[in-house]
Amino acid sequence: MRAFVGFFTTKGIYEHVEKLKEETKSYLKGKWVEPQNMHMTFQFLGDISQSQAVSVLKNLQSIAEKHAPFKVQYRSLGVFPDRRRPRILWVGVSRGENRLKRLANEVAQLNKKAGIRVDAKPFHPHVTVCRIKEADRKKLGSLMNRYRNFNFGEETVDRIALISSSLTSIGPIYTVVEEFYFRRESS
Repeated sequence: MRAFVGFFTTKGIYEHVEKLKEETKSYLKGKWVEPQNMHMTFQFLGDISQSQAVSVLKNLQSIAEKHAPFKVQYRSLGVFPDRRRPRILWVGVSRGENRLKRLANEVAQLNKKAGIRVDAKPFHPHVTVCRIKEADRKKLGSLMNRYRNFNFGEETVDRIALISSSLTSIGPIYTVVEEFYFRRESS
C-alpha cells in the first residue's frame, strides 16, 4: 500500500484557492488539488507492507492519546523547491506551526524505531494547492508577495490518520485507512 501520515484540511481553505486559480489562469499552468484531497502530510511512507501499516497505526494511536486538539492558521503562499524552479504551490501555516512540527517529529521517530524509512528533509508545514507545470516566475513571485500575510482560514486539528494513496490517470485517490482523534481537553 502506498501511504502517508497526515490529516485532511477543512473545505474553507478551498474558497480562497478557487480565487487564486482564477487570478493565475493567464500565467500559471498546473494541476490544482481538488477540495476533498487537500491535506497536510506529516510523513510520506511510500509503499509499505501490511505489517508496517499495523506498526504505523499503533504509533498513531499512541501519539493521538498524548495530544489535545489545537488550532492552526493558514497564511501565506510559497513554492517548492524555490522561486527559480517552482513545482509546488502551497499555503503555509502561522499559528500552530510548532505543534505541527512536534507531531511530525514524533511520527518520524516512532516510525523509524519500527524500521520504516524516514525522509531526511525537515518538515515544513504546508498544504499543497497546485502542482505547477509552467509559470511566469515574475508574476508568480508578485502573487506570493501579495499573499505573504493573507489569511486562508483557521481550523482545529483534532486527529491524525494513515491515508492510502492510489495514483490514477485522473489524479490521486486518497482513502483514510484509520484515523485517531486527539484526547479531548478536560473542562
